[in-house]
Amino acid sequence: MQPFDITIGTIDYAVFPEGEDTYVIFKDGKEYVHIQKDTEEQWLKLDEVTALPLFETNEEINAIGRAIVAHVPEEEDEDETEEDLLD
Repeated sequence: MQPFDITIGTIDYAVFPEGEDTYVIFKDGKEYVHIQKDTEEQWLKLDEVTALPLFETNEEINAIGRAIVAHVPEEEDEDETEEDLLD
């Protein structure tokens, strides 16, 4: 999965998937937080030092997670992709 942007309210976030339902989130152009999916509605912030999940409810983290789940990746035009490969 490629990085993508989400907007919650008036705040823009850049989302960089790391695999296994773990994401690095950038806010205002700076690395902001690492999060991990627990359930569809519950997401966990990862400790900055140990990278272990912090089991505390954080509505901003959950809102980011819900936006990630709702994100539909843009489909690439297959014709362009094939042409790019032939060039």
